[in-house]
Amino acid sequence: MLESRIKTVFLKSNLNVTYKLILKLRSFALVVCILLTANYSTAQINFEDFQIEIKKTNEPILIDGILDENTWKEASVGKDFFMITPIDTGKATQFSEARVAFDDEFLYISIIFFNNAVQGDYVVESLQRDFSFGKNDNFLVALDPFDNQSTGFAFGLNAYGAQWDGTMYNGRNVDLNWDTKWYSEVKFDRDQWVCEIAIPFKSIRYEEGNRRWGINFSRLDLKASEKSSWAPVPRQFPSVSLAYAGALIWNTPPPPQGSNISLIPYLSNNAVRTNSNDTDNAFKLGGDIKYNLTSALNLDLTINPDFSQAEVDQQVTNLDRFELFFPERRQFFLENADLFSNFGYKTIRPFFSRRIGLNVPIIGGVRLSGNVNENWRIGVMDIQTQKDESLGLAAENFGVLTVQRKVLDRSNISMIFVNKQGINSADQTASSSYNRNLGLEYNYFSTDNLLDSKILLLRSFDTMKDNRGGVLASHLEYQSTRWNWRVQQEYVAGNYDAEVGFVPRKNYIKLEAVGGHLFYTDSDTPLLSHGPQVGRTYFFDTDFGKKDQTDQFKYLFNFKNRSRFSLSWSENFVELLSDFDPIRTRIASLKAGSQHQWSSFSAAYDSKPQNRFTYSLGALTGGYYNQGKRSAFLSELGYRFQPILEINTVANYNRIELPYPWNTNSFWLLGIKANLTLSNKLFFSNLYQYNEQLGLWNFNSRFQWRYKPASDIFLVFNSNEMKIPELASGWNLTLKVNYWLNL
Repeated sequence: MLESRIKTVFLKSNLNVTYKLILKLRSFALVVCILLTANYSTAQINFEDFQIEIKKTNEPILIDGILDENTWKEASVGKDFFMITPIDTGKATQFSEARVAFDDEFLYISIIFFNNAVQGDYVVESLQRDFSFGKNDNFLVALDPFDNQSTGFAFGLNAYGAQWDGTMYNGRNVDLNWDTKWYSEVKFDRDQWVCEIAIPFKSIRYEEGNRRWGINFSRLDLKASEKSSWAPVPRQFPSVSLAYAGALIWNTPPPPQGSNISLIPYLSNNAVRTNSNDTDNAFKLGGDIKYNLTSALNLDLTINPDFSQAEVDQQVTNLDRFELFFPERRQFFLENADLFSNFGYKTIRPFFSRRIGLNVPIIGGVRLSGNVNENWRIGVMDIQTQKDESLGLAAENFGVLTVQRKVLDRSNISMIFVNKQGINSADQTASSSYNRNLGLEYNYFSTDNLLDSKILLLRSFDTMKDNRGGVLASHLEYQSTRWNWRVQQEYVAGNYDAEVGFVPRKNYIKLEAVGGHLFYTDSDTPLLSHGPQVGRTYFFDTDFGKKDQTDQFKYLFNFKNRSRFSLSWSENFVELLSDFDPIRTRIASLKAGSQHQWSSFSAAYDSKPQNRFTYSLGALTGGYYNQGKRSAFLSELGYRFQPILEINTVANYNRIELPYPWNTNSFWLLGIKANLTLSNKLFFSNLYQYNEQLGLWNFNSRFQWRYKPASDIFLVFNSNEMKIPELASGWNLTLKVNYWLNL
């Protein structure tokens, strides 16, 4: 009777999710119930014990890394840090002290890191902004101004003073693409290193009158191989997890921001040369305006934006049947990006900003984003592109509306609407064409951060009436110190279409389950933990015909010096959905509907980050499509001439043996990147890449002088040559100057 009712409800819902899917998911539900009812316990901490008072100061504070002001002598002290790794059951062996203060303009933070247990050279990669967290002795502070344990800001410094900043979402994720104005200084000697920070209140978003913020301080000390935090955080989570933050208590409320308008004009000159050996010289003038409607809600306008300083994408050897994802790097799209771009899953995104301005320039755009109050967030974006008559491309307008409501302690419900509309074209069909997506998702996060889940619903609307399909996806994940598991299902209709999204595969049902366990060793062995991980993934078409199946077994070894080693085995079955070139060089294609099965074995090792010479090595051997064989060697090597020069190389090799007409093919992917950081304001990076699969040579050189906070001069040179799918080459040289002016 129950199964009959379920079937009736789903047939009436027009979600196109078949009754067979429900039956398949019953086994997943059984696994979930068993795991949820298992007898596990978590040691709970009373976080009311972790409060630090912040007092207003009338004393001028000089940001010099020397804590000689009376403000710091009288401030409350956050000390007795807890160890996170290698074990999270006691206090840190390296002592730390944190202090906070404020005046009408700045939030001040100072912290002293003592080298009382282990002394030695500090470990830093370079002075480059937004450094790699795991490869530097560093300090991070997580701020939760709304005390919602979900959104916030993170700031950090490495031991030589390089800055690190980002926006926080989902309570523990940090988007490092965000960049704002703040000030810092570091002083160090053999016994300690000291950070002093001033964050303008105009650089962050908060609710006026709120006297309680979430806050936590963390330290990574690589010479001691120890990560610690002021409020304790379980070792399976990032140290900035807001669910485990302490409280920042204001004796008087933070000051109102008042009028906050930032004008960021730029001018650039771009010289371009293409295949025809014609050189074009283009001068551009444009800029951005940032206006705070409230202390937590920001309005951004951009006119004639230029993204020439954005870093180039890292090359990869592409043996995948579907489109690859490359992250957004353009500044206008980055603040509060989680509201727009993180809706959905990695391969089910209704909005992907890199679709905008792909072939034609952007004229301008407007974006409203931020927190309305503690419970509501909103994002509105509208972008207009030019038309290109020579390419037959119509002008297009892109609009996005997203609203997020906090529910329970840390969970939220979100809605998104995405619209792509052709306009102002002589072709009436192009002018009237549109593609729209409407979505709803619920994200659940438990108060202890151990359990999270999501359910996602999407519906597309298109000029073509047949292109109106839906998506239903969900997952449930548990992550404790020793156990971790995840179950997930996805349904994407064949007629679902997200032209402004990233959905590389359609017409499928996916079922996935993965689980793992870690065994922790005695304290006197180099090995910290080890354990297995197993998983199975199915892909069916929407009529429940099996198309893909992957079984994987992995065994992990984690060492106390932060090095890692893993062994993996996988079994693969694929029925091709369309013709596919297995080496993607256009020699020939395997036919749609053909079935392929193979197994493979791989091993990987990451060295400890404390050494100046670091490396990651991987190897793979096994079968491939069409009864072929694949062998691969993957490596990343790095050396730092601390802190001025950091050199990283990538050398990947793939050898694929297939029957005629492909025969035996091999591909090298080579890359070398040199980052020269003369100071934390002068950066000179050079990237050289060779991708043998595409016959591509790429050289990118970028000089950046941050002459004032958030104000830069860029000189960028880029040269490319690619043979597949056709010969194309060219170079461009760009000089760009921008200036951040607060009005």
